[in-house]
Amino acid sequence: MSKGPVSQFIQHHYRHFNAAALVDAAKGYEQHLLEGGKMMITLAGAMSTAELGVSLAEMIRQDKVHIISCTGANLEEDIMNLVAHSHYRRIPNYRDLTPQQEWELLEKGLNRVTDTCIPEEEAFRKIQHHVAKLWKDADAAGERYFPHEYMYKLLNSGVMKDDYEIDPRDSWMIAAAEKNLPIIVGGWEDSTMGNIFASYIIKQEMKATTMKSGIEYMVWLADWYRHNSGGKGVGFFQLGGGIAGDFPICVVPMMYQDLEWHDVPFWSYFCQVSDSTTSYGSYSGAVPNEKITWGKLSIDTPKYIVESDATIVAPLIFAYILGW
Repeated sequence: MSKGPVSQFIQHHYRHFNAAALVDAAKGYEQHLLEGGKMMITLAGAMSTAELGVSLAEMIRQDKVHIISCTGANLEEDIMNLVAHSHYRRIPNYRDLTPQQEWELLEKGLNRVTDTCIPEEEAFRKIQHHVAKLWKDADAAGERYFPHEYMYKLLNSGVMKDDYEIDPRDSWMIAAAEKNLPIIVGGWEDSTMGNIFASYIIKQEMKATTMKSGIEYMVWLADWYRHNSGGKGVGFFQLGGGIAGDFPICVVPMMYQDLEWHDVPFWSYFCQVSDSTTSYGSYSGAVPNEKITWGKLSIDTPKYIVESDATIVAPLIFAYILGW
């Protein structure tokens, strides 16, 4: 496939150090797909609030990603941006804020993520009104779903279409919902919607079991991996660290060591993009070779690490894979 101006710029200018690692990772990703492999992308941090959907949504539409693992925050924040974008507030001088100024943002219902404030009333509460009805309807019917399935129901129902404030093509969750893309959300409880759901349980308005659990996600992922790891296998493209990456990558050693399914292949491509430099005891800062000792990657798995800001690196790698 002929490459566009962004890809040509990357290939010409990105020749050494982290820049060269970016190009190598992008070419490795592309080669993995060309050889029939599938790819998991993991989203840590606040990649949705960083509006990664502008490039990730097209990756999903063009079948360049086959499964996503993300935090509960990333699951909901793409939808928050979709319906409340005009109410977001950017604060370029966030490093200079005093504790008093931070408190004033709280009083205005503006929850800060680095330089971007998410508007609580317009974002959280707008979604809560609709998704809580889906939770309660499922609870009353004795039905159970995963966190992302409720979000898919919400988007596919079209009930919030009139509230969209950005081009829907820039929402990765809409692209994922349209394809019914598999999503894994380990530790969903650690999110605003997870906290809201817990509040309903405390108020005894529904049962905790109405939401499928992280253990059930792991069981589901084991089955998915078994059915999709043939041939070239499944690659692992990790943005940031944390549970979004650690939870799903463990499915391979779990099957091999705990279930003793010794025919399970290792992840067949690995790339981590993170600004967590190599450090002591940090999973986010662990070099890929450490994962060999845990039975996650093999000696021969192509391994890449780009020590840089994922909000800068990911769109460039995606642009290369998409031929932009």
